[in-house]
Amino acid sequence: SMALKFGFWTIRGLGQPIRLLLKYTGTDFEEISYQQGGPPEFSRQEWFSAIPKLGLDFPNLPYLIDGDFKLTQSNAILRYIARKHGLCGRTERQMAIVDMLENEAMDFRNEFVQLVYDPNMASMKADYLHSVDARIQRFSLYLGDKPWFTGDEITFPDFSLYELFDQHRLFEPTILDKYPNLKNFLDRFEALPAIKAYLSSDQFKKRPVYNTPALWK
Repeated sequence: SMALKFGFWTIRGLGQPIRLLLKYTGTDFEEISYQQGGPPEFSRQEWFSAIPKLGLDFPNLPYLIDGDFKLTQSNAILRYIARKHGLCGRTERQMAIVDMLENEAMDFRNEFVQLVYDPNMASMKADYLHSVDARIQRFSLYLGDKPWFTGDEITFPDFSLYELFDQHRLFEPTILDKYPNLKNFLDRFEALPAIKAYLSSDQFKKRPVYNTPALWK
């Protein structure tokens, strides 16, 4: 079968949980990268000029092309891959929790994105770190002593949450010091053989996390 095509910016961003999930599931894929320009115009022309040739119903990055099937929206892509591999929860209750965690991860991500793309980021950082600590504490309490967020089996929100905690650890190295179970979660995730291999390969790019207009990347 033909390899999937995965299109995204040359950053971690919303694409990274998808890359991690593709690697974990052993899915063969080709990545098509798009570069955003630098200041002052931060041109997205490389992406815009590619759109007419792609045939996407809702043109956006990231996208996934699986043969004649074309998909956009990062959570739809995660769920599409996860469903093929039984990573969406097994029971109705687990599936509902997966849905909840998927949306919690998005809220977590969106607040961080608002901060790092804001010209006043430096003056907002202290307030952000205070408010995000309450969010991180809730995740820590929810995880408890479980290996993964929904219990004994990994599900796709673990991939999004791993990425967000790792980004925050890069942003503020002490941010998880009060939450040893979250640090253990990150270690456990990074020790998964396929993830370990990817993170130590030259395919993994630690930076940039966000795109050229971001104040932190």
